[in-house]
Amino acid sequence: MRAHTTTDSPVGELTLVATDGALTGLYMAEQRHRPAEAVFGAREDDLLPAVKEQLAAYFTGELTDFDVPLRLVGTPFQQQVWQALRDIPYGETVSYGELALRVGRPSASRAVGAANGRNPIGLIVPCHRVIGSGGDLTGYGGGVERKRYLLDFERGIRPKGDPGPACPARVAALGS
Repeated sequence: MRAHTTTDSPVGELTLVATDGALTGLYMAEQRHRPAEAVFGAREDDLLPAVKEQLAAYFTGELTDFDVPLRLVGTPFQQQVWQALRDIPYGETVSYGELALRVGRPSASRAVGAANGRNPIGLIVPCHRVIGSGGDLTGYGGGVERKRYLLDFERGIRPKGDPGPACPARVAALGS
């Protein structure tokens, strides 16, 4: 059975899709490669409470690693890339080329980029942590501004006007 719900976040409303109790999709509004809403299933507001709680904790800086049941559906190569994304530590980035090396396909950085762009569970499978070889914030299905926000947030850099708490790394750096 497939169903969906939504939750608010600092990067806009997120749509959470579940199949038989496992998270199969996490999509931002106006996200590239976002499926049509008709395939999300019925809306159930009380769906996936643990995912909502962990996302809230992530956005308050209290959580750096998600632990919710996921079901990633894709080709074997996409699955391999998505697993490699999950191995990128919170607050760190890798280039598309480095990610291609990690999956054993050093000449496949474009294919890695394509798989990264098709990641159905953004944020939790952290495709925002992949950048261009020169450090550029290239290619993010949710938009470059959201990618910049997420990377700055994870590095403890608060955007101007953001009243939320700093992440633990920022608090530690300030000596608080």
